Order: sequence, then structure tokens, then C-alpha cells
Amino acid sequence: MKSGLVVSKPLELRTENDGKAPRVIASGELDLSTAEELDAELKRAEASAPETLVLDLRELQFMDSTGLRVLVSAHARVEGTEQRFLIVRPLTGAAIERILAVAGVEQVLDFVDDV
Repeated sequence: MKSGLVVSKPLELRTENDGKAPRVIASGELDLSTAEELDAELKRAEASAPETLVLDLRELQFMDSTGLRVLVSAHARVEGTEQRFLIVRPLTGAAIERILAVAGVEQVLDFVDDV
């Protein structure tokens, strides 16, 4: 018997570096229980002081307000420096786009549609 429940996927992170800009790729769910994990991964990538740091959210399935806080905090850390923090928009739909729109962060954070 199939259930109508959607099984959540825990947050998975991987970092790719082409020698120019590290790209942290997040997939699964970014929420209260996983936000610190993403924050730590972004800080590790920032430590090498790259000109540009990319957070790729195309594979993200869910994000709550604590995930949003991680994005804003990462942006704040590079603000006023020579570094740039880019966020690749999530592909998985309305729920994440809605939280970004309601929070009004699209006017502050640098979003791109592709790397």
C-alpha cells in the first residue's frame, strides 16, 4: 500500500572547485536541524578567500527560515569585502521561492539562474 506522504531527504552537501570559485551544492532539506551544517560548509569554502563563492540550491527540496538565515549570514560575512556571494536559484518550486519573496531577500542577495 502506497502512502501519500513524501519522504524527506536529509541535507547533502558537496563542494566543487574549478580553481576560480568554490561551489557549495545543497540538496535535500535545509531546516533547523541542518542549517548549521550548511553554515559550516560555507565558512570552510570562504576560508580560502575566493573572489566568488557560489551556493547552488538547484537540488534543494525544502528550506525554512533558519535556512534563510544562513544565506543572509553568508552574505553579511562577505559584504564590504572583495568577495562575492552568488546563490543559484532552487529549481524545486514555489515553496522556497515564496519564502525568499516574503522575506524580501531578492533585493539584497545576489541570485542567478545558472552557474
